[in-house]
Amino acid sequence: MKIAFASEENKGIESMLAHHFGRCPYYVFVETENKKIISIDTKENPFFNQHKPGEIPQFIAEEKTDTIIAGGMGPKAIEWFEKLGVKAITTPPKKVKDILTDYFAGKLVGAESCNVR
Repeated sequence: MKIAFASEENKGIESMLAHHFGRCPYYVFVETENKKIISIDTKENPFFNQHKPGEIPQFIAEEKTDTIIAGGMGPKAIEWFEKLGVKAITTPPKKVKDILTDYFAGKLVGAESCNVR
């Protein structure tokens, strides 16, 4: 399983989760197996300065990601991720490693849309 985290920092799993998935400078991609980390890869958001609807969800899906986790996400982004087969989850920001622990414990489910434009 591969999980993408919208991130404010380039510090791998020590990074803070971003408040909004599309306006973050980085994405931390964590590949896991049986609730254990296999690999961690941080990439710059190629659409940080500006993006058109669907570009970032497509980028995340092309990374073979199963799940995207961010502090917030608009309803259209959630729809895009659903169309692309990527599960969207929103949660209050904290360190990626702590969110990953919550995810493995089954504490994170679904995405609540925000009104960010």
